[in-house]
Amino acid sequence: MTTDTLALNTRDDIKLSNAQIAWRAAQDIADGAYVNLGIGFPEMVARYQPPGRQAVFHTENGVLDFGEPPAAGEEDWDLINAGKKAVTLKPGAAFFHHADSFAMVRGGHLDVAILGAYQVAENGDLANWRVGSKGVPAVGGAMDLVHGAKQVFVITEHVTKDGKPKLVDTCTFPLTGVGCITRVYTSHAVIDIADGRFVVREKLAAMSLEELQAMTGAPLHVNGTITDLVVPTL
Repeated sequence: MTTDTLALNTRDDIKLSNAQIAWRAAQDIADGAYVNLGIGFPEMVARYQPPGRQAVFHTENGVLDFGEPPAAGEEDWDLINAGKKAVTLKPGAAFFHHADSFAMVRGGHLDVAILGAYQVAENGDLANWRVGSKGVPAVGGAMDLVHGAKQVFVITEHVTKDGKPKLVDTCTFPLTGVGCITRVYTSHAVIDIADGRFVVREKLAAMSLEELQAMTGAPLHVNGTITDLVVPTL
């Protein structure tokens, strides 16, 4: 089974929005966890922490425990995250050298990293920085994050814009990391990677497991009960 030839029924009529995917991922972050959010879509996860829980967010350029974006017109452009977006600080926030920041990552001091993906393989391999000749010039800090964090989550659409699966048997794009992904939150399901297999934990109630399988480029497995993927309207 290859991503070049697979024809899919994508069920775009019932898929979650990016905000809903981010909300679902946020529900699995423990109170007080040290968390790094990838640039772009993963940054949305910070908006949806459950009441009574607060992660400590880390950014590779050297800030720990930053807060919400400032109001428009109140940005301090000396205070930004790795995605060059303005942030605020929480009481007790810390600044540190870029090298110290990566020492935190490589030393296993992050509980969770949340990243986007071009492809995730059933053995946990991740490709998220280049598609053929298209992409950023280098993999950057993602290669450190995927092997330094205790858990690595991916948030993503289940298929590409042209209907090809993003969950595959083997990645065909350049790898970010090998065997590193713990869980994937997609527009249609929550899927764990366990023992080299995709294990479905939750799926949208309006679709069957067979329909989900038709959108996926590797076998899906069931271990126990698949619960309904329920999210608020955002």
